[in-house]
Amino acid sequence: MNAETLPDRRMLLVHAHPDDESIGNGASMAKYVAEGAHVTLVTCTLGEEGEVLVKSLASLASDRDDKLGQHRIGELEDAMTALGVTDHRFLGGSGRYRDTGMAYDDQGLAIAPATIRDDTFWRADLTEASNHLVEIIREIRPQVLVTYDENGGYGHPDHVQAHRVAMYASVLAAVPSYRQDLGAAWDVPKIYWNAMSESRMREGLRQLRDSGDATTFEGMDPDGPLPTFVLPDEWLTTEIDANEYVDQKLAAMAAHATQISVDGPFFALSNNIGNHVWGTEFYRLVKGRASSGATSRETDIFAGVA
Repeated sequence: MNAETLPDRRMLLVHAHPDDESIGNGASMAKYVAEGAHVTLVTCTLGEEGEVLVKSLASLASDRDDKLGQHRIGELEDAMTALGVTDHRFLGGSGRYRDTGMAYDDQGLAIAPATIRDDTFWRADLTEASNHLVEIIREIRPQVLVTYDENGGYGHPDHVQAHRVAMYASVLAAVPSYRQDLGAAWDVPKIYWNAMSESRMREGLRQLRDSGDATTFEGMDPDGPLPTFVLPDEWLTTEIDANEYVDQKLAAMAAHATQISVDGPFFALSNNIGNHVWGTEFYRLVKGRASSGATSRETDIFAGVA
């Protein structure tokens, strides 16, 4: 891809594992692809340490045949087909960085496991990993970059590392004198962190409970504490209504069959309270100027830059 053939609108997403993109941004990705934008997904690991929810594939697990990562490449390809995304890459190439896995502390929060392999993403040299992304940024020249917040959403070490790599690479890519062999400098105009609306989550949990589901979503109390990826509404700068593309998002999620059960809580919300739970996605603008128009939030991540 060269500057003369670049589409007018270009979006780059940086995620830790296959399936993260479909859960968090699937509707937005499908929407912008359908509207003619170039959407590039960079996935940092193959997700080798993920659970295996399909019993017939249990032998793929890391503590058995350790072939889950290769299998998830195919799941990601199927998910991207569902979303219409044709440009998806692994950071540094397929298998360059291994899924770190995670553990939980005594408060139930995600942390790095006690034992970490040397080839994991968590142990990656930050500059080296960022340089892989710098080259992509300078090639694609995105107006918008999307990744996690500083906590990686919920503390998974690979999500935290993906945040660090994305943010550092965005700085390095903008420096004209830095690694000119990686392409001409590009300063990404707008950077977003993924987010989940507190009011939307509580509304969904209440409706799920009122529908007769005694367990609610992952055992969450609609009036109690929520996970760290659920944020106060006043922090959210951008709301993308992509309800027209929710079926594509759900198809992409279903493609990650080893990780997401169609009978599980991810799909329960959709079945019980309607597609708007999955079709509206929220973001925090952390670089660039918001363009809200007549509403309090942006409704287009490209507003003001393309």
